[in-house]
Amino acid sequence: MEKKVIIQDKFWLRYRELIRKEMIPYQWNVLNDSIDIKIEKERNDNTLLLEKSHAIMNFKIAAGREQGHHYGWIFQDSDVYKWLEAVAYSLKEKMDENLKDLADEVVDLIAEAQEDDGYLSTYFTIDAPERKYRCLNESHELYCAGHFMEAAVAYYDAVKNQKVLDTACCLADCIDRNFGREEGKIHGYDGHEEVEIGLLRLYEATGDKRYLQLSCYFLEERGKDPYFLSRQKAEEQRPPLIEGMDQWPLEYYQVHKPALEQTTAEGHAVRLVYLCTAMAQVARETKNEKMLEACRKLWRNIVDKRMYITGGIGSTVHGEAFTTDYDLPDDTMYCETCASIGLVFFAHQMLKNETYGEYADVMERALYNTVLAGMALDGKHFFYVNPLEVVPEKVKKDPGKSHVKPVRPQWLGCACCPPNLARLLASVDEYVYIQKENTILANLFMNCESSFQMPKGECTIMQKTNYPWDGNVEFIIGSTAEEPMTFAVRIPGWTDNYMIKMNGRTLSLEVKNGYVFFEKAFAADHIQIEFEMKPKRWYANPHVSNENGKTALSRGPLIYCMEGADNGDCLHLLELKEDEEIQYSYEENLLGGVGTLHTCGMKLDLGHSDMPLYLSRHFETEKVKKKIKWVPYYSWANRGENEMSVWIREEKVPRGKPAGMPNKMKEVF
Repeated sequence: MEKKVIIQDKFWLRYRELIRKEMIPYQWNVLNDSIDIKIEKERNDNTLLLEKSHAIMNFKIAAGREQGHHYGWIFQDSDVYKWLEAVAYSLKEKMDENLKDLADEVVDLIAEAQEDDGYLSTYFTIDAPERKYRCLNESHELYCAGHFMEAAVAYYDAVKNQKVLDTACCLADCIDRNFGREEGKIHGYDGHEEVEIGLLRLYEATGDKRYLQLSCYFLEERGKDPYFLSRQKAEEQRPPLIEGMDQWPLEYYQVHKPALEQTTAEGHAVRLVYLCTAMAQVARETKNEKMLEACRKLWRNIVDKRMYITGGIGSTVHGEAFTTDYDLPDDTMYCETCASIGLVFFAHQMLKNETYGEYADVMERALYNTVLAGMALDGKHFFYVNPLEVVPEKVKKDPGKSHVKPVRPQWLGCACCPPNLARLLASVDEYVYIQKENTILANLFMNCESSFQMPKGECTIMQKTNYPWDGNVEFIIGSTAEEPMTFAVRIPGWTDNYMIKMNGRTLSLEVKNGYVFFEKAFAADHIQIEFEMKPKRWYANPHVSNENGKTALSRGPLIYCMEGADNGDCLHLLELKEDEEIQYSYEENLLGGVGTLHTCGMKLDLGHSDMPLYLSRHFETEKVKKKIKWVPYYSWANRGENEMSVWIREEKVPRGKPAGMPNKMKEVF
């Protein structure tokens, strides 16, 4: 069923204009090496390539237009594909003939680089044709293929370019001829999950069930027989495609056991959520309850025990990976931008499976916090890693924190995050509503006009709001169908109170699985919902050891942080009383216009700098009053290099023991 969402929202239009006017042209120049920028390492690693992108030139060489060797990561092709996908969403929103002509030329170039049998990967075409599909744990051939399929479907949908869809189908057919259960085919799967998602997009676009079946095969085969590792043994005399990847444990690739038997989030965080995204969609397409249950278990482990308050995932730089339950360090974590993007994908697919508000809550939290934080307000600087605490001097001098940046680099040697950001933010309209037959779910809140083809007519919805700065949301709904339909609105998990009116009448509706439901034949009906949006404190599970005695602040969907620009250095010396009132104000001229939080707190006064390192008694320190200011986490590091912290120490207010209560009291967060 078709839907169309036209965003008119000030907050989101700024980002979409930024993508169209700044990010897409900037990234195009980077991919063509036609701009003078500094490419930085995402961490201390002498194997990282920093000279140039060379991504477009790789395609020109593979196509025979130029001579030379491949340069860059073997997955560099995916940077071009994600750029093309972002262009597709931008053109769908607002046609630009010059940009379309440029994208058409890129499609022609990709088609020329494709080999006669449909194979497509510039590194192997140029420099290692004899190694095709022989090092699946390292090669990223299927990973890049998946990204091209996603881009091709998006571009075809936007401008009806048949060549891009034909090229993608030709590639998928090549993979189908080489992989599968049949004798003579490779009984293996990708090292980095992604082709499964691409095949599903291609299935949706063409209706060809072979692509759905091949995606199912890769998911079901995963972990049964690590064929991609055994193939590596035949390559032992050859140099590795990516240095050190043969040293990672099976958990890194999510192949330590069959995918449907995995219950904890293990290994490389991006790979895991891409795997889950595909599993969630296949479960829906094939009505595979066992696969859906596997998704639920992995979701619970991520959200209950391995996700940061910002929606970030991935606790360690080593393997960009999950570690163990409640291990969520603030200043050495990874929280890759791509991982939160993948978490948005996973949540969206789970929400399509079952109407459960937590999926949309997490989708919103990751989107408004870690995802947006991955890009500077100018659209030309990017974070790979999204920390919760930064002291510039420490990250510069501690090799264990080399991946943590105090400001966003212009570009990265491994540049997966910037174009991934562009494609998600350019398609944010896809996440506002979900239609399930005669039901429409409202998941995200922003000014937009939408239309939906229903089973027996058309439904139009106008949404009005000043979200995320205001909790008032209005819907004006009309339908040409005379029969009742269902409209459901998410009640965010962050709000404690809300008020609902319909056509001026206050309603009391039961919240079911995080939504309120309206069932009627709509005809210009007006729904008003006011979410209480006051500043709120959050506390981590006591097993998160580094957050004991601390609190974090939020308002609405936004997590807040303190910056040195507002509060001075040594943020770790700041303290907030448990009962201190927190004020909110909107500052039009700060950071592109943001809501800020303010309160009176305390700061430890160390008195003098020659204090001993250790004492056998408590240090004698005083606390001085200090005004503390918070800004939205997504906006930090846009005012130069300075300290940042999400969590702050909290001073408990002494309370008398209530009569009749036992001596030992347990407070559960």
